[in-house]
Amino acid sequence: MLKLDRKGLLDKAAWKAAGIELPQFDLDAVARKTSDNPQWVHFGAGNIFRGFVANAHQKLLNAGKADTGIIAAETFDFEMIGRVYKPYDNLTLLVLMNANGEFQKNVVASIVEGLAVDKERPSEYRRLIEAFENPSLQMASFTITEKGYSLTGPDGKYLSIVEKDLMNGPEQPVHAMSIVASLAYRRYLKGQYPMTFVSMDNCSHNGDKLRDSVLAVAKAWAEKSLVEEGFVAYLQDESKITFPLSMIDKITPRPSVKVQSALVDSGLSDMEMIVTSKHTYTAPFVNAEISEYLVIEDKFTNGRPALEEAGVIFTDRETVNKVETMKVTTCLNPLHTALAVSGCLLGYTLIADEMKDSVLRRFVEIIGYEEGLPVVVDPEIIHPKQFLDEVLQERFANPYIPDTPQRIATDTSQKMGIRFGETIKSYMRREDLDPAGLTAIPLAIAVWCRYLLGVDDQGREFTLSPDPLLDKLQGHLRNTALGDQTSEVRKILEDDQLFGVNLYEIGLGDKIEAMFLEMLAGPGAVRSTVEKYVKK
Repeated sequence: MLKLDRKGLLDKAAWKAAGIELPQFDLDAVARKTSDNPQWVHFGAGNIFRGFVANAHQKLLNAGKADTGIIAAETFDFEMIGRVYKPYDNLTLLVLMNANGEFQKNVVASIVEGLAVDKERPSEYRRLIEAFENPSLQMASFTITEKGYSLTGPDGKYLSIVEKDLMNGPEQPVHAMSIVASLAYRRYLKGQYPMTFVSMDNCSHNGDKLRDSVLAVAKAWAEKSLVEEGFVAYLQDESKITFPLSMIDKITPRPSVKVQSALVDSGLSDMEMIVTSKHTYTAPFVNAEISEYLVIEDKFTNGRPALEEAGVIFTDRETVNKVETMKVTTCLNPLHTALAVSGCLLGYTLIADEMKDSVLRRFVEIIGYEEGLPVVVDPEIIHPKQFLDEVLQERFANPYIPDTPQRIATDTSQKMGIRFGETIKSYMRREDLDPAGLTAIPLAIAVWCRYLLGVDDQGREFTLSPDPLLDKLQGHLRNTALGDQTSEVRKILEDDQLFGVNLYEIGLGDKIEAMFLEMLAGPGAVRSTVEKYVKK
């Protein structure tokens, strides 16, 4: 049996027979150089890092265009290091899944260290400090999810662990942003060395979120005289420290049973799926779609890896913003959300299966091609129509991507203003367009409101995905049931905090309310209503 560790890689013939490509560089030499002169630390040891970012750097190592690897640091789910990194010598088996069923497999070895940033593991934290104190460090990157940057809760008050960090100073931080601020302070004290902090999380203005949180911690410490006064100025000096924007796009879902079975059949051992106590779904392998995009603002102060050689696009801040706007407001995210909430109502558990449903496919085609493209922001470096074609014809339809509508429906209330509200506002700004003339986008909003009842199209109760506003939204609909001809859904639709605009004031509220009421008629009414409007 093949074993995914450094010793196991020695049997090159067996890996080749299994159709798995091995690293094409000297792992020991890269590890030594990384130890002596680290250039890249990454926070967030999860699947998108292992399956996309680390693999991009591996391409540079394979081509001899880099000679150091990445140090991975985990600030939240320490089991990732103990169960997924160390037992496999920091190696990852990447499986890229074509829609035709072909798997491309390779071992990713660009991650040379995996560190749990835990006060109970002082040696690992000390190693991270050493990296930040070394002038050679060029950047720290992040895939910690949007929540990882938040210092406050829904009530606007500091989280309890953040409060403690702000009181205790940089010695024993716990929250991710406090840890980053503490490490930056170590670098400041050592020599005010330059470096760049790059958020690669899938959220709007990610670099600004990272900067604002790190600065908030640093300023709080400075006010209490827990750090030197010059530290805040160091973080704000763009000749030394920068926080570029980026846009990332690649689906790296939970491990697939199909992929696991295929790997075991190929002769691999120890490919068991892992669910950590913090509900991270992972495995020694990462399965992912072929498509991938990473666009980064080229604003680095101490050099950077030549990732453009691995397909990463470096550009200016305005273009990054345009790419992100194209993706999240017209060409991908609105379609994903529409499929998510309608899929939950119609009993689907895979996005790919929804794309086989002619009604749902037509639904998202109208949102994208007919209602989105007329107001799309064209970033020029990626053509919107081609991007949309790829999303609908290849990515969403790929049966080997086990992505679920239930996962995508998470936190939908936080997404409505961006995913639909921005297009609606674009129609408002254009003299030749009228938001009241939209059909599929209002229908998607109506379907979301119907989803909030927690009753599917057959009249069966189902569990809604987590959402911070769920109690409030469901409260508006507590007196609404199937068969009703009236509802208090207006309270949701007139909320300009949700959509960025009061939908009634622009001629859409009544239309959406009518669609919603049609879906209350009884079992099967969701499907018949969606079919009615998309087949007009």
